[in-house]
Amino acid sequence: TQKLFGWPGDRAPVSLASLAGLAGMIETMGGTMVAIGFWAAPAAFIASGTMAVAYVLRHAGQDLFPILNRGELALVYCFAFLLIAATGSGRFSVDGCWRARRSGGR
Repeated sequence: TQKLFGWPGDRAPVSLASLAGLAGMIETMGGTMVAIGFWAAPAAFIASGTMAVAYVLRHAGQDLFPILNRGELALVYCFAFLLIAATGSGRFSVDGCWRARRSGGR
């Protein structure tokens, strides 16, 4: 596995200008944005697309079934992010606090 920032471990960091570096930055920033609920739906949609591309480029060519090509986690994350993109963030997110403030605390 590659390390985005070279930490933890003794491997050299991935170049951020590469495809793996771009995917790592999207996963890091998108995952953080989804976790705190800051623009969660757009961030989750972009992260879902990133995981779909990761599945196609790394796993789909090896075998037809995800359990055999070891791509099941990429698909789980892809669909989990897609679900978050469709439903949006919850009441206790940053976006939820903003919505409550605009609607008068409801």
